[in-house]
Amino acid sequence: MRPGTTVRWRRRVGRWRRAGCAALITGAVVLPLSAAARPEIPAPAPASTAAPTAGTLERIYAVHRADAAWASRMAADHGDRHRAAADRAMADPSRHLLAFDGRGAGLATEVFGDLARADRVAVLVPGSDTGLDTYGRFRAAALALHRQLGAEAPAGTRTAVVAWLGYETPGTVSTAVATTARADRAAPALRDLVGDLHRITGPATRLALLCHSYGSVVCARAAGGLDVADIALVGSPGTGADTAAGLHTDARIWAGRGADDWVEHVPHVSARLFGSTVGFGTDPVSRDFGARVFDAGDGGHSDYFDTGSRSLTNLARIALGEPAEVTHG
Repeated sequence: MRPGTTVRWRRRVGRWRRAGCAALITGAVVLPLSAAARPEIPAPAPASTAAPTAGTLERIYAVHRADAAWASRMAADHGDRHRAAADRAMADPSRHLLAFDGRGAGLATEVFGDLARADRVAVLVPGSDTGLDTYGRFRAAALALHRQLGAEAPAGTRTAVVAWLGYETPGTVSTAVATTARADRAAPALRDLVGDLHRITGPATRLALLCHSYGSVVCARAAGGLDVADIALVGSPGTGADTAAGLHTDARIWAGRGADDWVEHVPHVSARLFGSTVGFGTDPVSRDFGARVFDAGDGGHSDYFDTGSRSLTNLARIALGEPAEVTHG
């Protein structure tokens, strides 16, 4: 094969792969896929705790770690070694769990940094196929962002990251991923989290929502009047709103998409179909939407929080409230 042919071939395969992913997701809108349901994994109901404050954080962390340890034992007794290991990792004494629910796919809210003393807090909202069984990749993104914030923050600025797996995410290949239904159900919980964070940190702390993929739909549904400074839509299929102004928020709205992200090929339409609204409307990185478009680099759909990437650097600057430092796409 002549020099250059291999590169062209790889690019062509990449385009086919991205288009195939888009077609598969689009097909899920009108061709529901059935799959055997995963057997329910037994786990305790979440511990009931009072609304968190700066003074109760350590006790709340300990309560949820204990729940995770209990869930791990129950999963092991059930014969699910993978979930048992995931829950056991959550129960490690180093983990700061603001919430934990081991039932079903699982929910968790984990804190990185000293939340009670933070001046800037970034909340990560994940997209499809995120649960306790796949939590490691979501946590890796939060850790990378926390490190980047530490490197970028001006002297004296204290930062924290909150990884919020606070809703039942849809499957990537499912009808649920093409409608706002899961996001509509998730939005009140995200609004409650923002209220909790302000109670813990105080009114002077600035919050940013960094919302990946379907998580951007969740953030959009929660955005109206929400007390956050910035909302970043990352690899977003759309929000369900025609414009950034349609989100009805005073927050700065950002949008970014990597050059190799297959989401580019998802049709940006919205229509009523079989009694549901399908699709999410205007492309968030388009001029028509009206967001501040940031440079998300050359990566793919899962690469936005890769260490050293342009996207991670810009997301950290957005979270730090430094719009002039953000490079634009």
